[in-house]
Amino acid sequence: MDKILKYQHIIQDVLNEYAIIKKSFMPNVKSQLLIDTENHHYQLISIGWHQQEFIYVVAFHFDIIDEKVWIQQNNTDVLIADELVEKGVAKSDIVLGFVAPKARAYSGFAEI
Repeated sequence: MDKILKYQHIIQDVLNEYAIIKKSFMPNVKSQLLIDTENHHYQLISIGWHQQEFIYVVAFHFDIIDEKVWIQQNNTDVLIADELVEKGVAKSDIVLGFVAPKARAYSGFAEI
């Protein structure tokens, strides 16, 4: 299996694991997976109504760019980069897109 396909499967598995977690305190808020394998974009969002408030939150956003997994957004307390490593993504192939390029050298992940 080539690297991109491997990383696609890992990302989708991770997102599916989080998508099935039900927020019991917000029963009308649903998880949605937005997956574009052709362009390599992957998101998990929460959407719906809680009391009188509309909820739309991007929990995770990943892209695969030049055979590297870019974590563009992580609005959780989960150390998602570490989970990706545990599932088989090389640390050198993970870019923390939400971290300033100059600071990435100190992240322990790719420095692009």
